[in-house]
Amino acid sequence: MTKCVRSGCAGGIDETGYCDECGLEPLAAASSSSTTTSSVVSGGSGVRRSLGEDPFSLPVFDYPDPSSRIMTDFRVPKRRRVCSNADCPDPNSLPDQGAGFCLSCGTPFSFLPSLTTGDLVDNRYEVLGCIDRGGLGWIYLAKDRRLNGRLSVLKGLIDTTDSALAEAELWALTEIDHPNIVGVYNFVKHADAHTRAERDYIVMEYVGGLPLSTVANDSQHGDPKLSEPLLTEHVITCALQVLAALDYLHERGLLYCDLKPENVIMRPARQGRRVNRIKLIDLGAVRPVGDRTSPIVGTRGYQVPEDEIKQRGLTVQSEIHTVGETLHQLYRSTSDRTGQHVPPAEHLATQARIAVGIESFKRAYGRARDVDPDRRFGSAAEMAEQLRGVQREIAALRDGKQRPVASEQFEATATLLDDGLGRVPPLRRWLDRPLGTDLTDLPLDVGRPGPLAVAVGLPAHRVYADDPAADVLTAAADEDASRLLAKLDEADLHTVEASLARARAALAAEDAGAAETSLGQARELLGATLDWRLWWHDGLLRLAAGDTAAARASFDAVYSALPGEDTPKLALAYCAEISGDLALAESYYEAVWRRDHSVVSAAFGLARVHLARGDRAGAVAQLDETPAVSRHFDAAQVATVWVLSGTLPDGTRPTPEELRAATTRLGRLYLDGGAPTGQSRTRLETVVQEAELGRLLATTSTRPDEDRLRSALERSYRALAQQADDRDHHCDLVDLANQHRPYTFS
Repeated sequence: MTKCVRSGCAGGIDETGYCDECGLEPLAAASSSSTTTSSVVSGGSGVRRSLGEDPFSLPVFDYPDPSSRIMTDFRVPKRRRVCSNADCPDPNSLPDQGAGFCLSCGTPFSFLPSLTTGDLVDNRYEVLGCIDRGGLGWIYLAKDRRLNGRLSVLKGLIDTTDSALAEAELWALTEIDHPNIVGVYNFVKHADAHTRAERDYIVMEYVGGLPLSTVANDSQHGDPKLSEPLLTEHVITCALQVLAALDYLHERGLLYCDLKPENVIMRPARQGRRVNRIKLIDLGAVRPVGDRTSPIVGTRGYQVPEDEIKQRGLTVQSEIHTVGETLHQLYRSTSDRTGQHVPPAEHLATQARIAVGIESFKRAYGRARDVDPDRRFGSAAEMAEQLRGVQREIAALRDGKQRPVASEQFEATATLLDDGLGRVPPLRRWLDRPLGTDLTDLPLDVGRPGPLAVAVGLPAHRVYADDPAADVLTAAADEDASRLLAKLDEADLHTVEASLARARAALAAEDAGAAETSLGQARELLGATLDWRLWWHDGLLRLAAGDTAAARASFDAVYSALPGEDTPKLALAYCAEISGDLALAESYYEAVWRRDHSVVSAAFGLARVHLARGDRAGAVAQLDETPAVSRHFDAAQVATVWVLSGTLPDGTRPTPEELRAATTRLGRLYLDGGAPTGQSRTRLETVVQEAELGRLLATTSTRPDEDRLRSALERSYRALAQQADDRDHHCDLVDLANQHRPYTFS
């Protein structure tokens, strides 16, 4: 970036063509030597990038000339023309003129700008003109003569008689220092152009860029000034920076109160650098948390209903509501919703691919907008955490690139939700073979785990650190159920987390009654039903009991509370699968898998969905996506041998090519500690040989290979007999070998 050569300025010329410090165009010497700005000053086309490059980065756009923002129409909307006297019997009875007296109470008013072009404020700031009206004041663009003409903003009040609000805003601004919040430089006085009364002005940073309301409008109507379509991921990026600013304010006991797209500026990007590009402006509504006396400033449609304000005042939860409404409005302008910028067929395909991610986003802003304040996110940080997960989910579904991040709510688990598809068959498969069905005709068991196994195997939630039982539970995380229960009893712990841990341990021990009792104790201790941990454990208990519909409802409530988490979607996917809703199961499994390839349970779930549809190749391709570094890689490869050699649920037998592929894969499997032969390899070889003989007997009238296949299978059954640890079992397997030996006539 080229250094600004103006005297006293340490900034540099960014891609807007202006200095990022003083806000002015480069001097001739600087512009002639610049090699980085000329191609992008005119806007987006010079820095356009593909969507797959980084969907989290914000679009670039034509940088508006600051002077183009100067206004010529100073009429104030009727809804803002209200008498400032709190005791006025009719605050709306102001005459239709710029200044005068209230017709109801006689209070003087003025809605006219108090500064005009050319005014010199504090013998320093030269006014260029009005550029906007904020919630409480006129906003002027000015040049700072002491800093080589640096652009600044002066802010007064719409109603010049209300100086107390200016003092409140000044106090708030001077205490705030955050990259996503407009900075304050000075506080000055100047005589009003109409009344000659001295007025106070706040001098603030000039934030070049576009209000999000303008960005949204341009996107919705296909305006070409944006370098790329506005996507949901972009909206979330904006929200995350806004939430960072709000969290900063909340930590300092302040509320912003008037969040809306008009009050958020998207700044142009700096070429080759990622910077904070979102700024909150117009802090005229900032107030301390708990303040019930100061005048309330907000925007209808974004602010919470008046009944809530009367009952609770403005709170962090009312602030969260404005974030939710802002996201809702911005989403309406995204290309994901409107289809602008993309061909119709591509739009429909993308919509189908990212549907679960969009649903997660809607649930995120839906929770923020909930009519019940207690159901909203508890803090800006909590909402940001879930939005980050949603953003990764949508991006992964959009471009297929996984974006794994450890959950802050659920523990990682080594459990694979599979019931045999990824395992070498035990000897019992042959010893407990079904009567009346030859092993060569045995259909493939797709390995869908039972409800209890899933209830026990789903990831556990992370123990809340402030619970008195946290240390004991963390230390005993790897203990079996009975040992964990013993330790909790020994420590005599009766907390929420201890009760929830007892419920999970009781499930693992298949003691449904004890699990219900422990969950009931957790409910009593919490004294409320809004804690998502209760919904989660209720879902686990209902699932273990076989009540899939009730379990699904509980898991869905957790999804709404934690839309950025994978685990609730994994649970919902299984519920949909066991209910026969394969399309819904596939969408949830896909959302989990695309985001994080370490959740191999989702890959096995998708493979089962493919098999239920008769799609053998799709199941194999899905299992092959399991990373080689995964602890479940070998299980996935074993599963492909089963899939390639098995008779599908619809009766379709494997083709010769699929059987050859199964044999090839079997030869590459790591089995028996890496030995070329062993018990596990023999068992899988037997499975493939059964499939080969079964296909031959069922589909071919001429069977030149029958004796060869029977001889191979006979040898395998005799090898299995050597693995038996019981004489009767040995004899049974020898009999099985004799039944399948080649036919001889003597």
